[in-house]
Amino acid sequence: MPENQNQSANSQTLAIDADEFNFDTIEQRDGMATVVRFKVENPEVKPGDVLVILQDKEIHFHGLISRIEDGWAIASDRHGSMLPAVIH
Repeated sequence: MPENQNQSANSQTLAIDADEFNFDTIEQRDGMATVVRFKVENPEVKPGDVLVILQDKEIHFHGLISRIEDGWAIASDRHGSMLPAVIH
């Protein structure tokens, strides 16, 4: 059976400071972003990787990157997000 070249057995964590994280809110709950869309500059980032958004040392968003298309990624944190929803 051929291996899928788009997925790796190892995932990585993409940690970004909240003040530097530019995103669009796709879904929100109680004013917190639960699904976000953001630009991916690093070609090594892939679906299955984890996105962590930090404010100081506190985690505000911890979610799985589910999809990347045309340089934009989608990540979800439906249960613990403390990332304020951004409405554009």
